[in-house]
Amino acid sequence: MSLRPGYANAPVHSPDGHSLGHDATGPLVIGLVNNMPDPAFLATERQFRGLLAASCSRPICLRLFSVPDILRGPACSAHVALAYESIDQLWDARLDGLIVTGAEPLARVLEDEPYWPALARLTGWAERHTISTIWSCLAAQIAVLAADGIARRPFGWKLSGIFPCTKTAEHPLIAGLPPHWRAPQTRYNDLPEPALTASGYRILSHLPDAGADMFIKQGRSLFLLLQGHPEYDPKTLFHEYRRDVSRFLTGRRATYPDPVQGYFDAPTETALDALRERALQTRDPALIDSLPSATAEWAPPDDWRGPAVQIYANWLRYLTDCRRQEASGMQSPGVVAADF
Repeated sequence: MSLRPGYANAPVHSPDGHSLGHDATGPLVIGLVNNMPDPAFLATERQFRGLLAASCSRPICLRLFSVPDILRGPACSAHVALAYESIDQLWDARLDGLIVTGAEPLARVLEDEPYWPALARLTGWAERHTISTIWSCLAAQIAVLAADGIARRPFGWKLSGIFPCTKTAEHPLIAGLPPHWRAPQTRYNDLPEPALTASGYRILSHLPDAGADMFIKQGRSLFLLLQGHPEYDPKTLFHEYRRDVSRFLTGRRATYPDPVQGYFDAPTETALDALRERALQTRDPALIDSLPSATAEWAPPDDWRGPAVQIYANWLRYLTDCRRQEASGMQSPGVVAADF
């Protein structure tokens, strides 16, 4: 696989101050910009740590970054202060790869989100200073809007569940994946495929009823954009569903959440439908205690884990090969290899 580097030459330091260097055999330096809301913040960090560890035997230095524009409670703020760097420290960092998570949408227009200025700036920075960046869910929609002016379009409902996806192209980043697999999705919006392809994005996988799942664009950096959540743990969608039910029962949400598609087994769906009927008749916050009992016999699926590990293994191999080629002088920054 011939690959393309394309990152700046500033020194890399781990959060504890030790120089890591960028020789071909040193640790890969990956940044994670975690924008998830407080209830999912620690779980998201843990999920990406686990996925990276399962995808690569090479040492990885994971640098954690936060956006101060996202308001957080005391407990989460304490963890951020202890373990995270401000995004302002990222601008002078040298990273091999970057992962940018989504966030809970608050505004109808992305430019009105409190984190828009930081993530729009991050889009340009990542293009100039990383070998490759993964943009997850809402972060993918921000990156596409900031880079190419492509606006998301609302579904009119929440797409939530495990959905079948189909491989639509052959590419090293999805090498080893089967023609079809299932992927977790949880979002309110989509990006129009015709606009993506017209702007130079290449669709790698597609959802029959919900458009592009995974797509790339090669510039100075290779952007891998995922509208789904391959990093999710088996019970993540359940926790999101429970949160949405709780918000309905406490009056913070106007409508009862739609069922999570392709996720619960038939007996559990029947029990959840019964709970929904009770909740629509009596909006009692105490009903949330019935949710765990409704799913007591259910074993959550995790069939997307294998494809997720393969995707991230391919991505980390891409970063590794770029590092090796630059160290050996085989390739100069700014040269795009033919097979990418």
